[in-house]
Amino acid sequence: MEFIPLTSYPHFAECEKIVSGLGYHLVELKISPQNGVTQILATITGADASVNIGVNDCSKVHKVLLPALEEMLGTENTYMELTSPGMERNIRNAAEFALFAGREIRVYDKTVTDWVGGKLISADDKSLVLEVCKDGEPAQQKTVSYEDIAKAKFIHL
Repeated sequence: MEFIPLTSYPHFAECEKIVSGLGYHLVELKISPQNGVTQILATITGADASVNIGVNDCSKVHKVLLPALEEMLGTENTYMELTSPGMERNIRNAAEFALFAGREIRVYDKTVTDWVGGKLISADDKSLVLEVCKDGEPAQQKTVSYEDIAKAKFIHL
């Protein structure tokens, strides 16, 4: 899995400041012009990633973020969809892991050719640390390098 710094995406850093000021974190921001309309797709999560995001949370951020983006982009002909990560999000960029500390996730570890699941303890730009519990055994921490991850997603409980 590739680690692409979230701030490398256009307007991400400016938008993250706005979103974090409202008590959330920006997970994903895609801006693309289509048939004369600028399409904006954004995903947010809470400061505590283990707490689910609701419609009211999305509405609150949408009302503030859309006008700011229209000003940054210099257009009013926009359509913005703002969502939560969802209960079964597929994680596509390893940089997202740091935003989801505390969540139950699973990763397909190529070194063991199987899914490894657990609570995400921490993540940096090279690897993540999971707290893995096996039937009746004490929890153990497992470090998984991003280059060993084929896929990753939330565990829906």
